[in-house]
Amino acid sequence: MSSIKVRFKNAAKLLVGNKKFLSGLIMLFLIFMMSLSVYIFSIPYPTFGSVPAFREPSKQFLLGTDGLGRDLFAVLLYGIQTSFYIGFMAGTLSTALGVLIGFLGGYKGGLLDDVLRSVIDLFLVIPVWPILVLISVSVKSLTIPVMAFLLTAFSWQGSARAIRSQVMSLKEREFINIARLSGLGTFEILFEEIFPNMISYIAASFVMSVTGVILTEASLEVIGLGPPSATSLGLMLFWSQQYGAIVKGWWWWILPPISVLVVLFISLILLTLGLDEISNPRLRKT
Repeated sequence: MSSIKVRFKNAAKLLVGNKKFLSGLIMLFLIFMMSLSVYIFSIPYPTFGSVPAFREPSKQFLLGTDGLGRDLFAVLLYGIQTSFYIGFMAGTLSTALGVLIGFLGGYKGGLLDDVLRSVIDLFLVIPVWPILVLISVSVKSLTIPVMAFLLTAFSWQGSARAIRSQVMSLKEREFINIARLSGLGTFEILFEEIFPNMISYIAASFVMSVTGVILTEASLEVIGLGPPSATSLGLMLFWSQQYGAIVKGWWWWILPPISVLVVLFISLILLTLGLDEISNPRLRKT
């Protein structure tokens, strides 16, 4: 176990020393703290008709109000929370599923790997966007957790395929042969020998999954297929379209959610690039 701790410490040093990773982490942390300000300043949840509708930005309403009678600043802050919740929940579940399938298939091989690889390939060729649209339309009570699980079901296969390839490469290394000869079992080898060597790679897969989930979630909500009662950045843009905010020049309806999404994606991309440099020594600057 001491070797695992040493590897974790070495990984932490590499993360702290990577400028791209640090920049992305700081940006992500600032957005996260922005969402938590609703609790710091006791900002109430934006319910329909809680404030006068169609107000321009002012001291009372920093981003004005929408046609549903909600404070747009509160909608923005709670919308960030929704994006974080769906993104990190679906990203965590899809990465965990990808690790499980990739580890078992890549290490065991044989019939198990053939079956798991066929399942992965099946999901990879499925046209995800049309199916997500059809399911979103069909589900009567689409809630935030249901949305997260729905996105998880179609976002694990990429991680599983990439992780499987890495495990197949690592299992042929000399240190794995030594672990087998020393009497370690399959799960001990997987989680004591292979897993520590793939931490940065799995972390990069996780960040990519979160990025893809948030992008897909926002895209579905922009066309009105998100949870109807939720407060999210995508639905904020949806209602701005419904009320013609672009034509009327109501920038306070459009610019804030787009800006947050752009900064969020940039932060996640920087995290991915940083983790990619750490997991691939050839990309590190000397």
